[in-house]
Amino acid sequence: MSNFGLWATGSFIAVTLASCGPNGEYTGMRLDNFDPDFRGGWGGGLSTTQAAAAAMPRPQPDPGGVISYPGYQVAVARQGDSVSSISARLGLNAAQVAQYNAIDANTVLNAGAVVALPTRVAAAQPATVTARVPATNDRGATRTVTTTQPAPQPRQHVVASGETAWSIARRYGVGVNDLAQWNGLPADMAVRPGQRLMIPVAGAQPPRQSEVTTAPGSGSPTPQPPSASAALPAEKTAPAAAAVETPAAPDMGSTRTAASGSAKFRMPVNGAIARVYEKGKNEGIDISAAPGAAVSAAGAGTVAAVTRDVDQVPIIVVRHEGNLMTVYAGLDDVAVSKGQAVQAGTPLGKARSQGLVHFEVRNGFESVDPEKYLN
Repeated sequence: MSNFGLWATGSFIAVTLASCGPNGEYTGMRLDNFDPDFRGGWGGGLSTTQAAAAAMPRPQPDPGGVISYPGYQVAVARQGDSVSSISARLGLNAAQVAQYNAIDANTVLNAGAVVALPTRVAAAQPATVTARVPATNDRGATRTVTTTQPAPQPRQHVVASGETAWSIARRYGVGVNDLAQWNGLPADMAVRPGQRLMIPVAGAQPPRQSEVTTAPGSGSPTPQPPSASAALPAEKTAPAAAAVETPAAPDMGSTRTAASGSAKFRMPVNGAIARVYEKGKNEGIDISAAPGAAVSAAGAGTVAAVTRDVDQVPIIVVRHEGNLMTVYAGLDDVAVSKGQAVQAGTPLGKARSQGLVHFEVRNGFESVDPEKYLN
């Protein structure tokens, strides 16, 4: 996983401004595998895999590379495949398949990636799974045998802007690794808006709490409280006609801070805040943004630097009055240059396909909470 935490160092902006050469290149930051749910860096306690039932393996495709369910079909990409090559192999319209999957027809797919088919094609056989079931012979003895059964049809999910593999896995209660294996996701778990994902079908269920045996000295599972299965005791409530004392309304003006009363900057892109400012951990905020959404200057100022990280992803720094600077990362198609004067709303670029824009406010080189400066 990339070191997204480099944004969290107070010296980053200072180094950026000090090291901007004629080509504006910088080699200290990566954005390619950011986990917006921050589950990878907090230990196993927040892993969706621990909470989800183990998924059964994805059914094998037929010789034509198709997995067929009663309600829909998907094609499994081979090495070097694209939507165009899959469509040609199956006799489908490549433009129609590409539109249905929100991807360019000529984009090379991951081996194992699934492509949803908008129309059915002839398939060698429906999807099946291998199961071990008990069987009794003519002498009454029971043994376990292996049998082939029709595979249960998994749900489909169409990725919305701002969603991640982690948030989708958590939504359906499945492991993120199972989600990746079923859909052939890349190593960085990237998904795109409009992509159609199969939700893994649960296999073996995790043991019930009453069946869990803990090691000596490790403590026992917390028992279920009685209130979870029994009705709460009756409460005596005051009649509706009883007089209610109304507290005096607070004077909101007396507690308003200078920042909230005189917001200096506007949001650089339309979207919800996916991760808030946390000093020493996240030196700005991360905003969910639709790929291609306009990213604009938060306020009037001068472009102090246009640099790039090791993956050539642009980073823009704008200097404002009052010793303030704003930093923008996670965008493409840069529309400004170093030294250019900008106003609030001046286009800086467009949000990348990852669907996140990182935004910082700095007082000098010290990071501050951007939300205190935003409208």
